[in-house]
Amino acid sequence: MRVLLDTHVVLWATTDPHRLGRHRDLVADPGVTRLLSAAVVWEVAIKFGLGRLDLGPGVVVADWLAQVRADLVMEDVPIVVEHAAAVADLPHHHRDPFDRLLVAQARSLSVPLLSADPAMRAYDVEILAIDPTR
Repeated sequence: MRVLLDTHVVLWATTDPHRLGRHRDLVADPGVTRLLSAAVVWEVAIKFGLGRLDLGPGVVVADWLAQVRADLVMEDVPIVVEHAAAVADLPHHHRDPFDRLLVAQARSLSVPLLSADPAMRAYDVEILAIDPTR
């Protein structure tokens, strides 16, 4: 199985895995190919640069990315022009451009998207929904 991970899922998997609920085992399963979109890294870099995301004392985005790759053994998903163009075809259920790009990538790759964001469920893409209260 291949699964694209939303930004908060990558962050939770490495810092607070119990928030993944029943999907914690899925994220840890060596038989699952975890997909890391360049959009996730871009979002983390922007939020970190704006001071809206703390990756830990002395940790910079490059260090965080190296740790994520070591911990989760992920396959990179680049942003290609077809993904960017496909965003225009999506209904406006969500205003977050990073999330819209992740939906477009999941559709293009025909893979589920693991997310706790309820707005993602409105799109015509398979969402593995996380209930962070469980």
